Amino acid sequence: MKVLTVVGARPQFIKAAPVSRAVRRTHEEVLVHTGQHYDEEMSDVFFDELGIPEPDDNLGVGSDDHGAQTAEMLVGLEGKIAEEDPDAVLVYGDTNSTLAAAVAASKMDPALAHVEAGLRSYNREMPEEINRVLTDHAADLLFAPSARAVENLRAEGVAGAVHGTGDVMYDAVLWARDRAADHSTVLDDLGLAAGEYVLATVHRAANTDDPDRLAAILDALAEDSREVVLPAHPRTVERMEEYGIYDDAETRLTLTDPVGYLDFVRLQDCAEVVATDSGGVQKEAFFLDTPCVTMREETEWRETVEAGWNTLVGADGDAIRRNLATAEVAPDKPRPYGDGNAAATIAGLLDDV
Repeated sequence: MKVLTVVGARPQFIKAAPVSRAVRRTHEEVLVHTGQHYDEEMSDVFFDELGIPEPDDNLGVGSDDHGAQTAEMLVGLEGKIAEEDPDAVLVYGDTNSTLAAAVAASKMDPALAHVEAGLRSYNREMPEEINRVLTDHAADLLFAPSARAVENLRAEGVAGAVHGTGDVMYDAVLWARDRAADHSTVLDDLGLAAGEYVLATVHRAANTDDPDRLAAILDALAEDSREVVLPAHPRTVERMEEYGIYDDAETRLTLTDPVGYLDFVRLQDCAEVVATDSGGVQKEAFFLDTPCVTMREETEWRETVEAGWNTLVGADGDAIRRNLATAEVAPDKPRPYGDGNAAATIAGLLDDV
């Protein structure tokens, strides 16, 4: 059978890596990159590091307002689906690329399969929440990463077939952790000692586009007694410069350019604690046994909070400082996201299309 896979952003490249390897063992795959995030640092490097074949096509859509970006993707993906005539369209996560592919596939012949189905933050102000809900209700096959995700889909009465597959991010992190330990030099490059620094990421619009929230977060991070390493997203740097706080942050934090996936996994694996507003980083820290402080008011990954490995603090400076200082490894570690073989399970379920 032929599977047309759609990706468009860094987290999707990571998720697609193990699934593409599994799918290509028994099926034909056509990989389409929408161009939603496209530059050498955020696309080409990740394909190379993760061993993903070069995309068969890049739509080159680029950044734009949500409506314009999604519309341009929809037109391009309808054309690709018509041209390739796949049996299934495979989408990941909750980006505009995901939604555009879901709409295109739902109005044409192929089955729509959604990896990472059933996640809910219950915050409808997040564009990602709208994207994931609409995609789930259009999908024919829903691959849920956890029991809670399965329950969410059952409760909503989705029409497609729901499968609890485990989380493909677990597959990806296990693969990357071993390779990063052998090949990454990022700790030496930055002069870091394992277990003696905090790794931070800040990129979500709710934090970066609000000068008070961003300043509160950066101040709290900078006041930690350990070195705080912050690979800075280009949008975050732009906002820091716009708000006049970049120079102070550069002085008090270890700001770096974005790093490759293997280097980032190595940084997470060796950090004493992670502070982030990224959904994917919360989960990767959990997989790597690194405590996490999440600078959001909600999370799609409630299991990490309930297990004691993740704490929600929003942009409250006092809460960030307090929880960074007290974060520690939880005594017990459940396995709510499977056993690291989700990709093989998904590839097998595609046989039923």
